[in-house]
Amino acid sequence: MNIEHFIAKRISLTNSGSFTRVIISIAIAAITVSLTVMILTTAIISGFKKEITQKIFGFWGHIHITDSNINRNFELKPISKDDIYFDQIRDIKQLDYEEEASILGFKLPGKSVSKTTKGGVKGVYPYVILPGLLNTKEDFHGVLLKGIDEKYDWQAMQKFIVEGSQIRYIKDSVSSDMMISKNIADKMKIKTGDKVVMSFIRENTQFKKRFQICGIYNTGLEEYDKRFGLIDIHKVRDILGWLPDQVQGMEVVLDDVKDLDLFSEYIYYEILPQQYYAESIRSKFPSIFEWLNLQDINEKIILQLMVLVAIINMITVLLILILERTQMIGILKSLGMNNWRIRKIFMYNAGYIIFFGLLVGNILGLSIAFLQQHFHFIKLDEANYYLNTAPININWTTIFLLNIGTFIVTLIFLILPTMLVTRITPVKALRFE
Repeated sequence: MNIEHFIAKRISLTNSGSFTRVIISIAIAAITVSLTVMILTTAIISGFKKEITQKIFGFWGHIHITDSNINRNFELKPISKDDIYFDQIRDIKQLDYEEEASILGFKLPGKSVSKTTKGGVKGVYPYVILPGLLNTKEDFHGVLLKGIDEKYDWQAMQKFIVEGSQIRYIKDSVSSDMMISKNIADKMKIKTGDKVVMSFIRENTQFKKRFQICGIYNTGLEEYDKRFGLIDIHKVRDILGWLPDQVQGMEVVLDDVKDLDLFSEYIYYEILPQQYYAESIRSKFPSIFEWLNLQDINEKIILQLMVLVAIINMITVLLILILERTQMIGILKSLGMNNWRIRKIFMYNAGYIIFFGLLVGNILGLSIAFLQQHFHFIKLDEANYYLNTAPININWTTIFLLNIGTFIVTLIFLILPTMLVTRITPVKALRFE
């Protein structure tokens, strides 16, 4: 029988002193609050990253391929969507690559490992972005119309449609449907079914086209919602006088966003000729992704602070427990038990307190997370955070690591205060009151 564990179990159940009970309760509460905050922090930040990246990639895809001479002012320079290179990109399933080997985050110079991407190319879709002026009887608003064809992947975009429906394509004809954002619809006082007029300039001549609003979307990304609308790509070609195979660019959608940088470089350097340029959306719109990366720093700081709070509280409690059991320590020493075995008693006792605190912390943290996931009671300013409620994404592996990490790290730091046991002698301990 493990005598240290047996004694620790007995004294953990017989802490009858009111002061000791209060101190232990405070320690359990501190660990509970610490773990609750850590669970909610990781769940919310993970939710932010997941929701916002889904919004961006749902609207823009993952990689844009354009003419290499195009500038950032949406210059309209056509390329052929039937180019053989785009067929090669569509056929990419997975890529094998070499990566520098590492252990626990530390790189091993000169050593590499073979890996395979998590997925391949899901689809390649043509697009054209055309600037114009949206006119109503009362007002006007500058809009960038993104022309897409009938093969466009609406799966990601569908959940952002708040009113109406997606563009309806007409076989052997051109659709006059237009989708606009809720931001533009509210400013221009437009509803689904309304007819609007767009003004364009072609070869220094202004002309107008009539559209019907088929749907209204809201991604929450105000920077883009206030500028972009969606129309049939055939309508854009008709306005520009382009040929049926001409587009401004091709939008590449991947199976897994984690492969983004690898596919972007592979397509640009290994497949495309010099007249084409491939750019990932992360590079094209870096501000939002930089903001998301800053959240990782906040997450690390919060986790470290919460673990520190748990450690400080547990050290305080352990010192009080040792002082309260001074006479017991003296008796055990007089019976021949060495210092390390006595220290293990208090380590076991501290382990019980940490375990109970973690148990309650898991229940509380996960309960709040599930309630937020279903009832959305924590509201956010969408203009500043791109979302109207705090998003939740529970990663069970992360939750498990938080529990194990907090338990082990806290327990390791408690080895030092148990050294107080070595300073207690049997004679002084038995006289201690």
